Amino acid sequence: MKVFYFEVFCTFASKTKRMILIADSGSTKTDWIVSGGEANNDKVISTQGINPFHQSDSEIELILKNEVLPRLISVLADTDAANLIKSVAFYGAGCTESVQPKMKNCLSETFVEAKVEVAGDLLGAARALCGSTSGIVCILGTGSNSCFYDGKTIVKNVPPLGYILGDEGSGAALGKLFINGMFKGGLPEAIRELYLREENLTYQDIIENVYRKPLANRYLASTAKFINRHFDLPELEALVRQNFELFFERNVCEYASYGAKNVSAIGSIAYHFRSTFEKAAAKFGFEADRVEQSPIRGMLAYHHSKQA
Repeated sequence: MKVFYFEVFCTFASKTKRMILIADSGSTKTDWIVSGGEANNDKVISTQGINPFHQSDSEIELILKNEVLPRLISVLADTDAANLIKSVAFYGAGCTESVQPKMKNCLSETFVEAKVEVAGDLLGAARALCGSTSGIVCILGTGSNSCFYDGKTIVKNVPPLGYILGDEGSGAALGKLFINGMFKGGLPEAIRELYLREENLTYQDIIENVYRKPLANRYLASTAKFINRHFDLPELEALVRQNFELFFERNVCEYASYGAKNVSAIGSIAYHFRSTFEKAAAKFGFEADRVEQSPIRGMLAYHHSKQA
């Protein structure tokens, strides 16, 4: 009888928690973290990406129904998982102001008990890295972005322009520099031969990947793995340094008028090449502060602080 009472009490307690669900979404993958506030008891799940700019309401609702909910039910061990969520914050690529209401409506229909907030990935990165303090914030992954954040809102954002016209500092931009250098003489022939051999590629394969296959930006960014494996080669370190210096020159320096000197960054390129990122920052009179691979736990800490 005592065991039965304890189980009923635990079930009731779980259903009265104010559980938070945070999403960090890209076009290919979304990371979700759910928390009831207990230390070291947060649960992380992953689903396919959600981009409301490119996907319809029905496509988004299917992902929520067929991927998000089953995984939440599993990690929370409760078939009523959707109603346990009392707050949802969704930060994502493609979450422009015009499509935020659509994304909010899809989430509200799934999590009917929750207060829902939808914002772009840059604001999510700013909240994750800076919380409620001001600073310069960067995203440096496949693509790049940056802003000056005043602790509440994004005050200024230099447009990244995408990997064809901009995205300096990103993996895609690094890939462009790397491939150009391999075939136009900027890099030693030995590096070109090593890359083609390790990746089992030919010149024709590379042209096909960039100009004929979809998602050329992801292929270009994938070269960062090779560069990281052979980062002891001075020519590759110089290439990464050049990429970051272009990023600071054309993006970060535009925020100097706000008086901020600390620069924080989210993303695999900043994370894996942190020492070079720090050197590039110092060259332009800035200081690298926080550098994280993923913003998800910083986002959660921000929302917990607002509930306190």
